[in-house]
Amino acid sequence: MKFFAKTVALVSIVSIGAAAFNLSQSVNANYNAAKPHHTPEGFRNNYPHETNQSFWKWQWERLTENTVAKAPEGGWQTLLPSVKPDVAFLKNNRSERTITWLGHATVLLQTNGVNVITDPVFSERTAPVQFAGPKRAVPFMMTPDELPEIDVVLISHNHYDHLDLGTIKVFKQRFPKAQYFVPLGLKLWFDELGVDNVRELDWWDVARVGAITYTFVPAQHWSKRSLTDTNRSLWGGFVVEASLDSRGDPSTSSGAALVEPWRFIYTGDTGYSQDFKDIGAKFPGGFDWAAIPIGAYEPRWFMKAQHCNPDESVQIMQDLGARQALGVHWGTWMLTDEALDLPPKDLAIALKKYGVDPSKFVVFHNGETRKL
Repeated sequence: MKFFAKTVALVSIVSIGAAAFNLSQSVNANYNAAKPHHTPEGFRNNYPHETNQSFWKWQWERLTENTVAKAPEGGWQTLLPSVKPDVAFLKNNRSERTITWLGHATVLLQTNGVNVITDPVFSERTAPVQFAGPKRAVPFMMTPDELPEIDVVLISHNHYDHLDLGTIKVFKQRFPKAQYFVPLGLKLWFDELGVDNVRELDWWDVARVGAITYTFVPAQHWSKRSLTDTNRSLWGGFVVEASLDSRGDPSTSSGAALVEPWRFIYTGDTGYSQDFKDIGAKFPGGFDWAAIPIGAYEPRWFMKAQHCNPDESVQIMQDLGARQALGVHWGTWMLTDEALDLPPKDLAIALKKYGVDPSKFVVFHNGETRKL
């Protein structure tokens, strides 16, 4: 019965879900025939993977072959260290550049006096409802009330472990002035919640707010939140470029040449593809920091088209020309078959394989902050 309940919950996450979209939408209102990733019905990847993505085959394999990793006695939290952030510092900080990992794909970035958060999920379960579905395996290290004033919210796509209804409702009240950047096709969802300051972006669209530029970039993934909305909204990652001049003007008073901005990328949820070489070519200076997924990758025959494994994560780092990388999308919810503590171990193997200094691609403790 327990397995059946978990299977039903997982089906609801990736397949049926709550009808969170306006289900009357039947065509892509943003369709642009000149853009290859647009279709009349929605969107598609730049480099589609040919792979078996039978969800039911996966569930049958889990049932008959018992492939799901078992939690250790005492729970996953015994293997996944957590630390309490310095809440007072983060709330008052508008001068130092920091990164805080708050579990899974939620990263708090403070730069140029701006507080940016990626894919915030502060609910116990990543599911359409909070009485079923994958339950958080490690404790929350910050609550929305403990967060600093959030200025910018970046949403990579509409899956429940990246876009959470309960969290957005809380953010609406807690951070009424926040600016949201979301993929094409998602603004309607926010409009129906009464959330203001939402801007939709297509791949390569650029938005500038103060001293920071945000570019929405491609990823190898998909979208779905209900029975009828497969790939109706776009997915992707975000490049954040922060001027080295706090006033937003990178030039010096003496008229010297422009200074290269500090550059961060959150790749979003993604499989490995040519997209990252394309992004690297668009940003030839590379990236100071990259938040790259390292988890939710087994079984490979099913997950490869949508989730990279740590070996591919290192390749993404290299394709992007990232000088530092942070592993995200792991160690929080049991979404796939590998053990929650396996991604850092596989990452260490991949770093050795590619000759990358382990200090250049790091994993944080749940709740850890680093000053950059």
